[in-house]
Amino acid sequence: MEINTKLFISVICTSFFTFQLLFYFVSYWFSAKVSPGFNSLSFKKKIEWNSRVVSTCHSLVVGIFGLYIFLFDEATKADPLWGGPSLANVNIAIASGYLISDLSIIILYWKVIGDKFFIMHHCASLYAYYLVLVNGVLLYMGDARILADLRSTLAHNILQQWFFEALKYPKFSKAIVINGILMTVVFFIVRIASMLPHYGFMYSVYGTEPYIRLGVLIQLSWVISCVVLDVMNVMWMIKISKGCIKVISHIRQEKAKNSLQNGKLD
Repeated sequence: MEINTKLFISVICTSFFTFQLLFYFVSYWFSAKVSPGFNSLSFKKKIEWNSRVVSTCHSLVVGIFGLYIFLFDEATKADPLWGGPSLANVNIAIASGYLISDLSIIILYWKVIGDKFFIMHHCASLYAYYLVLVNGVLLYMGDARILADLRSTLAHNILQQWFFEALKYPKFSKAIVINGILMTVVFFIVRIASMLPHYGFMYSVYGTEPYIRLGVLIQLSWVISCVVLDVMNVMWMIKISKGCIKVISHIRQEKAKNSLQNGKLD
């Protein structure tokens, strides 16, 4: 077994157990400290709350590493298909450990947070990360995909309607309305708009010598895993947009109703 392989396995295991610890212990303690309403939540609500807290922590850790690699690592930028430092490998290993941890939690609490699309998303991501780590290729592109997913995941959790609803905020309060619009815009920018440059790059390297050296398995896996993930991103975008449109329509109806009532009073 190579030293790097031992390192990656160690990082994946450490990541897995760290996020398990965050979910089962740290989030309970921290959330009760910062949010008085946490203790009054039901068991099911606490499970989903903790899952989102852990997801946010993961986004912060891997997002910081990913942003550094994306901006400052010249080796991976010079050769996006084959170049890559150990930090990029470590970052993907951390993300892999989180995905395995989250999968175990989703399966264990399926009746509470079970979602077949999350299972598909995590499995497709894990397969892609496995190929990247084992073969030492596409590290820069893997990091770019992590950034696209994690920027929106982080924004999605911070700008999360669910937290407001769990704490009994009125459904159409100002905070929830602004939050919903921002969440829709952020999700579109980082997951939908980012598809064009990614597939544009994929097309630009098609048929080149570095691309051919990847081999058919990695080439197909790169395309298929990205397509599967992006199809789900489009489906989530549609769902989020429908919710945003519903909120905006309700606000317009309320304004029209208030204007009509004020007109009658005048």
